[in-house]
Amino acid sequence: MASEVMKVKLVAGVTSAENDLLAAASGKTLTILNISICETGGADETFDLYIRDDAGANDYEIYSDQALAANATFEHTTRIVLEATDVLSARTASAANVDVVISYLEQTL
Repeated sequence: MASEVMKVKLVAGVTSAENDLLAAASGKTLTILNISICETGGADETFDLYIRDDAGANDYEIYSDQALAANATFEHTTRIVLEATDVLSARTASAANVDVVISYLEQTL
């Protein structure tokens, strides 16, 4: 039987390395409702937010070099769907300190 559950994912300290934020497991579909990205290190930054389709076979940019001011928050409010083995990832342009909060609906097929 299918089920739907509202969830939140908290990721602290996103940096210039590839950071996996949220992954859809086999048999699950995730509908991302909101993403809040907050710069906490006190320095202007840019970030990339992208989906690694099928766990990394292809990268699809949602934001590329998006500006994020010092101590500011960026909000993404358009729905994003992750299917089994898709991964939402992010990276900053330099060594940074960025926190991410993701609200999503997890659907079991």
